Amino acid sequence: MNGTAQDFLTRCFAPGDIIALLLRNESIAKTEQRIVPLERALAPRYRGWLAHENHHGANIYVAANPLLSGSRKRTKDCIASIRHLYIDIDVNGEARLAALRASELVPEPNVIVSTSAGKYQVLWRVEDFDFYTQEMTLKLLAMGFHGDISCTDCNRVLRIPGFKNCKYDPAQLVTVEYPSDATYQPDDFHLYVLREACMIPPIPQQPIRRDMQTNSEHDWAWISRELAHGKDAVTLTLELASRRSDKPNPTYYAQRTVDMASSRLWLMEGTSIADVVAMLESRRQPEIPAALCSARAREIAATAQRMIARNKVA
Repeated sequence: MNGTAQDFLTRCFAPGDIIALLLRNESIAKTEQRIVPLERALAPRYRGWLAHENHHGANIYVAANPLLSGSRKRTKDCIASIRHLYIDIDVNGEARLAALRASELVPEPNVIVSTSAGKYQVLWRVEDFDFYTQEMTLKLLAMGFHGDISCTDCNRVLRIPGFKNCKYDPAQLVTVEYPSDATYQPDDFHLYVLREACMIPPIPQQPIRRDMQTNSEHDWAWISRELAHGKDAVTLTLELASRRSDKPNPTYYAQRTVDMASSRLWLMEGTSIADVVAMLESRRQPEIPAALCSARAREIAATAQRMIARNKVA
């Protein structure tokens, strides 16, 4: 590990933190995870091992947030605290990064990692975020600034600058800059504008009991069945919204449920994800502003794709 990587880890984590390192060598289909104290990762021998693995084709990542002491996995339940917000920008990176840095909705980033030409991981160091607030903020960041909507979980891993990105031939060095040394609180992110426009409820749902089918599960089964039989999606949306006046925003709930079920059905029928996004956009354009309609369509299609993948694994 060179000085760049060492400086990055020292800036991002505190003494005593437990961090998760992930090594992924795609050329030999090998993935290895190590959960270690920060001090061990910074030790000369450990740094040398990471550099050796990177030289032989392993991509080197670190979880964005520290883990609880004694953790053996990098699941959400193992995250000790929210240390960072982040956004992954993979498409049209230069323009989107410039728009983010010029925006008044978010503060100046602490860290900008260039993972390859035109691709960036942007981090803000934060405090006083609970897990729900972080998740909602990550989703709004991705939707508002056209980031990767799948990178919105608290146990996400990020590339470590100073190592090489081995996805390319030749491998590309991952670089970094540090625009700010501040630590931010939730009030520093003015994304409520996007939240209201996207109609995302600000209050988390109460935990549900798994020993019975919930109303939402009944809705999902009914909508999926009706769509499979060819019923009009807009008509279903109106009907579901009228049935669920108990929801904080019945219209948003109905739109999302119908669109998620439609996406799942289309993807299982073999429709490409790009076509799914286009169909969702076409359906909701009369109801939702174009930019938000596009962001929501991409997020729903990606979520439906992950839902199908999880069911296949299960």
